[in-house]
Amino acid sequence: MSWILAFLGFAAMIILHELGHFTAAKAVGMRVERFSLFFPPLIARRKRGETEYAVGVIPLGGYVKITGMNPAEEIPPEVAHRAYFRQPVWKRVVVIAAGPTVNIVLAFLIFAGVYWASGRNDATPPTVQVVEAHSPAQGALKPGDAILAVDGHKPAGTTIDRQQADVVKRIGAHRCAGQPKAGCHAATPVTLTVRRDGQVTTVRVTPFYDSTLKRMRIGFAPGGSHVALGPVDASGQSASLMWDVTAGTVKTIAGIFQEKKRKEISGVVGSYEVTRQAFTFSTSSALLLLGVISLSLGVINLFPFLPLDGGHIFWALAEKVRGRAIPFSVMERAGFIGFALVIALFLIGFTNDIGRLTGEGFGVR
Repeated sequence: MSWILAFLGFAAMIILHELGHFTAAKAVGMRVERFSLFFPPLIARRKRGETEYAVGVIPLGGYVKITGMNPAEEIPPEVAHRAYFRQPVWKRVVVIAAGPTVNIVLAFLIFAGVYWASGRNDATPPTVQVVEAHSPAQGALKPGDAILAVDGHKPAGTTIDRQQADVVKRIGAHRCAGQPKAGCHAATPVTLTVRRDGQVTTVRVTPFYDSTLKRMRIGFAPGGSHVALGPVDASGQSASLMWDVTAGTVKTIAGIFQEKKRKEISGVVGSYEVTRQAFTFSTSSALLLLGVISLSLGVINLFPFLPLDGGHIFWALAEKVRGRAIPFSVMERAGFIGFALVIALFLIGFTNDIGRLTGEGFGVR
């Protein structure tokens, strides 16, 4: 079931992104030739009115084909006035910006909805909520223990969610002596500083490799006290999370030449797998991940390089400033930069995904 839910989530994001372009193009009077979910070859198509609706076999995105996106294409005289490059700049900007805008608005609604329905965990530092039976943590940790440090490092971050993620990351940094395999234990134990019944104590626990989650863990669930949120507070939390995700996305892409940042990039395979695993954990976790992916897609698409949406917006605005059309040959040459960036991101993300699938996993929990 998790595979189906993850697929439906990704399909919905693609459809809604392209629906943004489609609806805006129709609204401003452009001629839409095709609305396609996924890329060709096409396995299903149906024409209604002047638009063909289709489904492709390559599930890596989708597209809306608008007449006149290429100024050099031959256009029937009767529809030439509705071609993309025959439209004023403001109409082109509206149509192109509509796709990323849908992604960004969708992320806001998902985040706000999850926070409104589920509230948030509060009160740092993280505390032990559950200790798994027959795990290394049993006997060493107790529910209610406050985790003050992992290997001498205080949990990083100012929110409970960030601190929980940091605790999981530091425990996962301990590795098996050999190749990861089910049941293997870390070469070195993790040292946890905890506060229990008002007293600070130190415990040492040896992590084991979980082949299902594909990461090292010790067998406990961190958390915090639960706080219910109304719609206004939930919207505020949503905006705050959106800022964090946007800043993180921009920093990661800007740091593509730094090895550490490159390792943070994930591709379609990784995003899908993380979402699938999150659905096995909880629906709210999966929805938050879909929101993060939707927002990241919206932000990346606004980068000012062709063939990204931001590239089309950049050149439309450049035309407005210049006062006349930009030669298509100039945009084509500049587009090589954006194309190279997209290919680089795809290859880096795909390589990272394969490494995580066959090695350390994605660390969903």
